Amino acid sequence: MATPLLAFITAFAVVFLVELPDKTMVATLVLTTRYRAWPVFTGVVLAFAVQSVVAAAFGSALTLLPDRVVSCVVALLFGVGAFLLLKEGFSRDEDSADEAGVRTDVPFWRAALTSFGVLFAAEWGDASQLATAGITARYGTPLMVGLGAWLALVAVAGLAVLVGRKLAGRLPTHWIQRVAGVLFAGFALVALWQVF
Repeated sequence: MATPLLAFITAFAVVFLVELPDKTMVATLVLTTRYRAWPVFTGVVLAFAVQSVVAAAFGSALTLLPDRVVSCVVALLFGVGAFLLLKEGFSRDEDSADEAGVRTDVPFWRAALTSFGVLFAAEWGDASQLATAGITARYGTPLMVGLGAWLALVAVAGLAVLVGRKLAGRLPTHWIQRVAGVLFAGFALVALWQVF
């Protein structure tokens, strides 16, 4: 049986890799160019907390099912995640981080709530949410997986806020998405192998 620390590390590593090139990072970059950094970070972190709890709860519910069914569901979740990442990684569309507007002075809570709403909506059905559910189902430790996933999301949001456009300019997003997609496909194959 896996240790809670291994579940935490796995969740952190997988979610960090998946989120680095994701639309939520781009959204955070754009929000940071429009609002002050601290309210954006606050809103994003709170949205990620809610999404991590939802994903870990779903994955925890999966642990009540027989191992064979769980492996099939985990394979499906990672397969969908791989498809989404590879589709986005091989698409010709470029990220629209350059479309950001001018930073405006708005009240803290308005910027935080806007950031929360944007990221909360963007994360539904996202690869990181699917990964969190799948890893929770695999390891059966929702608290550690949820915490690892949330901290990875917070780390990526922090990078987006602090480094801004420089990070997007130095890392080829499509290659990171492709690597994450292949990794997810590998996880799906391992889960399918465990079924048989």
